[in-house]
Amino acid sequence: MHPFSIASVRRVGVVGRYNTPGIAKPLKRLVAFLAARGLDVMLETDTAALTKMRDHPTAGVAELGGAVDMVIVVGGDGTMLAIARQVASYRVPLIGINQGRLGFLTDIALTEMETALAAMLDGQLVVEERMLLHASIVRAGVELIEGLAFNDVVINRGGIGGMIELSVGIGDSYVCDLRADGVIVATPTGSTAYAMSANGPIVHPSVRAWSLVPISPHALTNRPIVIGDGEQVTITVTRSREAAMHWDGQLHHDLVEGDQVRIDAAPFSVRLLHPQGYDYYAMLRRKLHWSESPLSLKAGRPRPGDR
Repeated sequence: MHPFSIASVRRVGVVGRYNTPGIAKPLKRLVAFLAARGLDVMLETDTAALTKMRDHPTAGVAELGGAVDMVIVVGGDGTMLAIARQVASYRVPLIGINQGRLGFLTDIALTEMETALAAMLDGQLVVEERMLLHASIVRAGVELIEGLAFNDVVINRGGIGGMIELSVGIGDSYVCDLRADGVIVATPTGSTAYAMSANGPIVHPSVRAWSLVPISPHALTNRPIVIGDGEQVTITVTRSREAAMHWDGQLHHDLVEGDQVRIDAAPFSVRLLHPQGYDYYAMLRRKLHWSESPLSLKAGRPRPGDR
């Protein structure tokens, strides 16, 4: 794993959340700021079309990772998930500017964009590595499709209704048969997303592990389990009228009885950059309103320890 130095950044890729009202203005602010710092800017193709900025080179997302030293994403966590999967193999670091709703990954507010970025470009930053999952569908011994997930891989029942039945294996071991609405296989990043809603554990991003979380299991003794990242999980669809698999809720593929889903850790990680002083637990308190009473939430009082 190559160490990262902000001093090596010369060209910055800029990506904006597609088709979002009002996003062109902060994107133009961002590009002007970066140019004033003496950095070369490359715009993602759709971002350039959205903002009508024609003074900078452009590239599609698939090519952006190999052409820049850093990528700044303006949008929400969904935008960050989509971009991170496509540039992670290049080991390009990402910074998230939040124009979404919650912002676990895009953690810099628009109102603080220039101030936060100026400090980060001066070396006041935190570098964080986040693991990815690689998942494929195998049917009758043939791989149909494969892809990466930053948050989670989800296997669930379709719209017809009724539970699906799955057989779960980890490494060479048979683990269990599961009758449920589905199962979530989540990275530490995804542990605060769908997996948390299904009563899965929150896993710190520094932990190289992932969670298997049943969705509404028929047997209440089927509980979430956390495993090390060196394992491979194999989930076989043993009975289902309709089922599907989802990568980060953004890529989808139908499943039929007999299909195997094979999941392991990707050989590379996502590199995120945060402002200096970034604290994962403070972020959880802020986003999940821990240590709050209903009265303090209503009054909008600051939380102890928040930065």
